[in-house]
Amino acid sequence: MLTTLRIKNLALVADLTLELRPGCNAITGETGAGKSIIIGALKLVLGERADRTLIRAGAESCAVEAVFDVTHQQRVFATLLEEHGLEPCEENQLVLKRVFTAAGTNRQFVNGSPTTLATLAALGEGLVDMHGPHDHQSLLHPAKQLAILDAFGGLQSQVAAFAELIRHRASLEQEKSALIVDERTYTQQLDLLRHQAQEITAAKLRADEEAEVEAEHHRASNAARLLELSQAALCALDGEEGSLFNQLGALGRTLHELQRIDSAAQTFADAHEQTVASLRDLQASLSRYTDRVDLDPARLAQLEERLNLIHSLKRKYGASLAEVIAFGAEAKSRLTSLEQRDIELARLNAELAKLDAELGRTGRELTAARRKVIPKLTKAASRQLQDLGFEQSELGVSLAVTAPTACGCDEVEFQFAPNPGEPARPLRAIASSGEMSRVMLALKTVLAAQDEIPVLVFDEVDANVGGETARVVGDKMRQIARARQVLCITHLAPVAAAADTHFVVTKQVRDGRTTSDIQPLSAKQRVDELARMLGGQGEAARKHAEALLAAK
Repeated sequence: MLTTLRIKNLALVADLTLELRPGCNAITGETGAGKSIIIGALKLVLGERADRTLIRAGAESCAVEAVFDVTHQQRVFATLLEEHGLEPCEENQLVLKRVFTAAGTNRQFVNGSPTTLATLAALGEGLVDMHGPHDHQSLLHPAKQLAILDAFGGLQSQVAAFAELIRHRASLEQEKSALIVDERTYTQQLDLLRHQAQEITAAKLRADEEAEVEAEHHRASNAARLLELSQAALCALDGEEGSLFNQLGALGRTLHELQRIDSAAQTFADAHEQTVASLRDLQASLSRYTDRVDLDPARLAQLEERLNLIHSLKRKYGASLAEVIAFGAEAKSRLTSLEQRDIELARLNAELAKLDAELGRTGRELTAARRKVIPKLTKAASRQLQDLGFEQSELGVSLAVTAPTACGCDEVEFQFAPNPGEPARPLRAIASSGEMSRVMLALKTVLAAQDEIPVLVFDEVDANVGGETARVVGDKMRQIARARQVLCITHLAPVAAAADTHFVVTKQVRDGRTTSDIQPLSAKQRVDELARMLGGQGEAARKHAEALLAAK
């Protein structure tokens, strides 16, 4: 359920907070007051592309925030948020926010975490089902009609199972296509894979060896200089006259004489001995290091050759030795598969035959299930259409078996006979938007129990209807609102009167600026607004408004 919608600096809205309620929420107001801004803001926070011209004049940025109570969809959204690396909901409150600036910066957040526009849109698909004056055109698409039939019959799990079989079959066909090539291409692939596998295998690579080889190569390249420096250090320690050890000997004698005269100078003699011992250790280490320095041109050549090989393999097969090794393993696997082409083809053909049989069986079961659902859907929808003014109309569904797709082996087409004595025609052949709006509303009514989307928005879908039909449209909105939260923007008083909560959008001029605002109506204010919608504030209009409210 949408609990709060906050809008700042969008079109005529400066700063607005709309607190929505469960059930059916009607939004009314004069033409041009800004009702469409509410829907526009909701679309923005649900991932629709932003138009910078919508930013309120004089403002640098626009922000829209929506808070949803997802108590009844907690598990679904917990999984979705985790998959996208977003913060979980606190107290079952899902907070979406969208900010865009005049400079073109676009930012979006879910529960305070920055995210992408695509993620925002993906979450929005599970939160709000929006129907505007032209959205009912989606009913004309066979795929949408098939989805409606499956939703009504609760067949989504069967469709998903069939789609998984189709995906598996496509994967097998891809494997098979890789094996079915002409002999020349086949031979070329074998030669290439053998070369790749043999070249990588012969190198006997270790994933961590590159750093070791580079370090050893660096030392070998500088061996002469390393030997020169280490020998110079040894000479400085214990070489010719003036070396450190000669100087330390003279220092030791001086300290010994000092200690003989003053016993308190013992610490100086001890420190001298420790220094001499440390330098002896340094001398021994340097001697061992000097012995290990290898002026071997052959070893240097080997290291250079190894490094060149490593760099060459990385250029061909991967950015790291680990990737090169993985490429070699894959090449071996593909080589084995190609070398056993006939065996692999036989295996794949056997799997495909088995899968085709399963697809056929599953497809027939899905078709049969759909055929059973069709009479129930058409009966329920036709009954709703009769309530909406089509007293002798019928909605039919034709089903034709087609080639398998991810949705099954069926193609459906909704057919509609609005007038007695006239044959049913495809729904796409109906020209009247009023008829299409009522067909959509009838289908939404019968689908309300199966629909898992918690919020339904109807933006003037009751256009081109009136009279008794308008009252029935309001009743249908209330009926849908028993299972889902409904937001309904309408110009029809009977529809607005049927709502549980009524909001009015107004437009005022303050300090020379036009601003749109929205407020919930009290019982008395509601009578006033309905009377306005009925054409006046006279006593007759007010009595009519009161009667509409009393009849719901």
